[in-house]
Parts: sequence; structure tokens; C-alpha cells
Amino acid sequence: MFAELAEPPLDPILGLAQLLARDASPDKVDLGIGIYHDEQGKAPVLDCVKAAERWLVENQPSKRYLSSAGNPDFNLQMRGLLFPEGSDAYQRARTIQAPGGTGALRVASDLLKRLRPEGRVFIPGPTWPNHPGILKASGHEIVVYPYYDLASGALKFDAMMAALADLRANDTLLVHGCCHNPTGADLDIDQWSAVADLLEKAGAAVLVDLAYLGLGDGLEQDAAGVRLLASRLPELIVASSCSKNFAMYRERVGALTVVGGSEKDAVLAHAHTLPVIRTLYSMPPDHGAAVVAQVLDDATARAGWEVELRTMRERINTMRERLAARLAGQSARDYGFIARQRGMFTMLGISPEGVETLRRDHHVHLTSSGRVNVAGLNSKNVDRVADAIAAVSQG
Repeated sequence: MFAELAEPPLDPILGLAQLLARDASPDKVDLGIGIYHDEQGKAPVLDCVKAAERWLVENQPSKRYLSSAGNPDFNLQMRGLLFPEGSDAYQRARTIQAPGGTGALRVASDLLKRLRPEGRVFIPGPTWPNHPGILKASGHEIVVYPYYDLASGALKFDAMMAALADLRANDTLLVHGCCHNPTGADLDIDQWSAVADLLEKAGAAVLVDLAYLGLGDGLEQDAAGVRLLASRLPELIVASSCSKNFAMYRERVGALTVVGGSEKDAVLAHAHTLPVIRTLYSMPPDHGAAVVAQVLDDATARAGWEVELRTMRERINTMRERLAARLAGQSARDYGFIARQRGMFTMLGISPEGVETLRRDHHVHLTSSGRVNVAGLNSKNVDRVADAIAAVSQG
């Protein structure tokens, strides 16, 4: 059955990694793969993570199975990151560990298909390229709503709301919680409120993808949209990840949080999610979740993590400002939107041919869509990258 298989299409991110590896230039810059790089261009392990791993080596009593819900301490801590302990939303929520944010999204997708088999899922255009693949794998019908204007670097909020007026009670809205991937353009609090109004009226479900909590403006600020929805809606689902904010990409640490109209409803939703997990991967890996639980449960370790997270966030935002400032006046286009956006990514609006020129002539590697990982910039390369972008834009 394997002999006559055709060559599958190359994954764009994996293909980009291969192109980067083949570039022998000592000045090559990786702005494609979505990981955080420090000022030295390294993807570091956080100090708080190393300390927690050392603690686990010495103190973890067993490697026995836990359950399909995963690490219970991790689940409590992740619920507390989303909603203040003791709040109404916290009481109405239950969290399940998943293998990364991707695993959380797939569990949510399969759960929604069981609960709303005829419903559609509305996703932003553009969005993370894996969103449609995950949803289609569960059998969902997908509707793309307008979200971002590539030319101006701004949200198309009026067009978005007009499209979402078609939401029906059995549909689901997928929205990014903060640091939108791939654009970096987020809803402000008034826009979140308008979305809540629309969802209340339609009776539709909402799935929030929160992969970058703390990398935008801060933990509290980045959770504001999710918390507003929880205060206004009886139910929501949140898929969150520790890949970026703990820099634990390969450990696959994620969580799925269900919020019900009551604590009883959340407990029932949690229980109905476990059979979905059982048939997907049975139980999530524990090591990364145990590390995160150890960091968040210890006041000193958590304070250290928040310092390291702030360092990452501020470095990314500084690179945004440096890139936008250097580009100012070098081309007819206004790149000021880069500094106003948040998170690791922005969309330059460069054609695939321009991207190829950046790779070939300037050794600057980004995705063919023109998405840039701003975290790949540093003080040594940001000006050169800006000059290269300006040259391609003018060409």
C-alpha cells in the first residue's frame, strides 16, 4: 500500500527549515520558524524551567500513569492563569492538560463535532495555517471571516462583524485571544465587548486560541478578552499553550479549559471531554506539565518566570519599534503598524517573489506568505533586515 504513494506536499515551515539549513551565509537571519530567540540569536531554556527540572529529578516520586486529564496541579495552575482564583469564571471552569496548544485545539474540535455536528466553525482570514487542517480533520464545515487588511496593517473589524452576523446558534466562532498569528493585530477591549454582544445575540459557541499569553502586553492585559467573554457568556472553550511563554516547544505543554454556565456544567463538560482524549492519545506527556506546575506553584519560581517572560516580551516589542523606525521613510508604505501590533508575528505584505529575493540576495528567511517572526531580530541584524525589506518593497 506504500509503493504507489505520491510525494506529499512539503510542509511550509519544515521546508523553510531546510532552506535555512542550506544557506551557508554567516549572516543569515531566521524570521520564519515561530520560536523566541534572545539577543544572541539563541533559543534558550528559561532559568525557571531548568530549576524546576532539577527539582523534579530529585523529588518526583514516580512515572506512573496519571489520567486522561493529565497533571492535576498543572490543570489548577493553568486555570488560575486564565481566571483569578475565587472568581466566578474560575469556579465555572475546568482545565484538562493536552499535548501542546495543537492537541488542545484538536480535542476542542472533536468535542465540538460531537456536541454540534451540524454547526459551522468561523475562522479569521488569515489565521494560523493549522486551524483549518485541525477543524477539517474533525469534519467541520469552515467559514472564513475577514479579519486583516494586508495593505494597511489594520483590522477589518467592520467587515468582520458584518460576516459574523451570519452566526447561528449551533455555530462556533474561533478567535485568537492575543498576539494574533500571523498578523500581530489584536482586538481591543471595546471590540471584544462587541464580539460578546454578537455571540450573546446569536447563541453561538466560542473557541479562543490563546497560544501567546504574556507575550503581548502582560499576563493580565493579554487575558482581558477571555475574561470579558467569560463574564458575558454562559459558555466558552479556551485552548492555551506553554510552548511560547515558557519556551518549552518540544515538551508539548498545552491545556483545554471549558467554562460552563455553572460549576456543574463545567464538570459535565470536563467529563465528556475525557472520552475524546482517550481515543486521540489516551494520556498527555507529563514532564513539561510537571515543570510548569512546579514553577507556577512556587511563589519565588513564579516571580522568576514572570521576570523572564517580561524580558522576552519587552525584547520583542523593542524589535518591533526598531524595525518600524528603520523602515520609516525608506519606502512609500507606512510600516508603523509593526510597532503597534503585539506578539511574535507580523505580515509584511511582500509577494512570494519578494520573499525569494530576501532569501537569495539578503539571506533573510521568512515564510512565503510574508509573515515575519519578529523574535528572530536582534540589535545586530534589525537594521540590515529593515534595509533589505525596504529594498524589496521599492523593487
